[in-house]
Amino acid sequence: MTTTSNWLLEKVARLMPQTAADDKADAGSASRGGPRTLAQRLDGVVRKGDEALSPRELRRILGELQSVVDRQVSEVEAGRRASEIARWYAQAPAPERMDCLRLISERFAHDREVLQAAHAQYEASQGSTEHGQAEIALRQALESPRSRLLQRFAGFAQGMRFLVNLRAEILPLLRTEKWLAPIDAELEGLFSSWFDVAFLELRRISWDSPASLIEKLIQYEAVHAIRSWADVKNRLDSDRRCYGFFHPHMPDEPLIFVEVALLDQMSDSMAPLLDETASAADLNKATTAIFYSISNTQPGLRGVSFGDSLIKRVVEALQEEFPKLKRFATLSPIPGLRSWLTRNTGKLLDKLGPKVRLQLAQALEIEAPTPEALLAAFDAPLDLPEKSPLRKLLMQAAATYLTELGKGDRPLDPVARFHLGNGARIERLNWAADSSTKGLKQSCALMVNYLYDLNRLDKHRSQLAQGKIPTSSAIDALVL
Repeated sequence: MTTTSNWLLEKVARLMPQTAADDKADAGSASRGGPRTLAQRLDGVVRKGDEALSPRELRRILGELQSVVDRQVSEVEAGRRASEIARWYAQAPAPERMDCLRLISERFAHDREVLQAAHAQYEASQGSTEHGQAEIALRQALESPRSRLLQRFAGFAQGMRFLVNLRAEILPLLRTEKWLAPIDAELEGLFSSWFDVAFLELRRISWDSPASLIEKLIQYEAVHAIRSWADVKNRLDSDRRCYGFFHPHMPDEPLIFVEVALLDQMSDSMAPLLDETASAADLNKATTAIFYSISNTQPGLRGVSFGDSLIKRVVEALQEEFPKLKRFATLSPIPGLRSWLTRNTGKLLDKLGPKVRLQLAQALEIEAPTPEALLAAFDAPLDLPEKSPLRKLLMQAAATYLTELGKGDRPLDPVARFHLGNGARIERLNWAADSSTKGLKQSCALMVNYLYDLNRLDKHRSQLAQGKIPTSSAIDALVL
């Protein structure tokens, strides 16, 4: 059973600096001619080896960082000082940036003695009237100087953007530079509060929006690349809607946006939606809203979830504008399908009876079907006739993939995890729905509709929590 005490200590474990044993090992390494520790460099006089900042420069940067968290300094002055450091950081070469980050990681960590004393007091107060105050003291001890430092960087005009970009810079380095993990953990925790959906503004993005904002759509579109200004104009036409979440400290930067088509039926192909020459649909006949692209724009906000809230808020906005809308669905990619087929086509083949295997062999014009031959056929799905057993098998394989659970009883496909986690169900598979190079490579041109039945969202979430993926009867009929 997880106690409050254990939970608090688990949360802080990611934020602690290296152990004394690690320090000792580093010191030994340095004495043998290895890299110097940060402490040794700060105590030094001259730069050695391939060190980026000299000891003097390190001490200067450390002093400037410490001045930002000086409790005698006002928030305004602290923000000004932080902005100066941010300006230097933006111009600094990568090795000097890493030195600055190491200072933040090691020199602004928790005070172990203070933390241990607060924890001991908390444990000793169990069952007494002092327990509440002891918990408050422990929570205060858990706020590291590093957290206070990062918070003050948010105190100037571009500070929030600086921190988001900083985490985006750190994330790819975590695998090899594990000492960056405490900074990443601090930033993720701060962002989870700062970017709570209660503080975000839902705004419609239209062709009348500033050109700089429309350019951001072109830049950040992650599902179906925008090819031209004519393409983006089509996506912002009268029968389309585009909405984004914005943060007050990043007012010109959408954090996530969704593109919607208003139609009289559920869409089964991307081609009509991206056809720049097609006439706008009649909004008086629109009964269905198709969410065909959702793009996160800030890598630095990884782990901060607001996509589900975006869909809910957009549905509310659409219902208010178009009361006739009755159906809300997606036309979604299946990005993990092709790689899953590579690993599982042999297992699928083993499930098939002699009659089906014979039909596949005849379609492939070989003596017996093999995984390699099937994968080669799946890589050219547009060449498969409508009645081909290969086409049927590919559809069955896709349905099987979408309804399989992985670690933690979560859907294997990342897009499925998102929509099913929001209460949608898998409604329909669509053949040759995305014939782009990306669509062919990722999912053999297949796409899927996820249906948001507003009266059954909670039911579907409950099903998923019990390890059963919500599906339509059409999908159930395809699963092998």
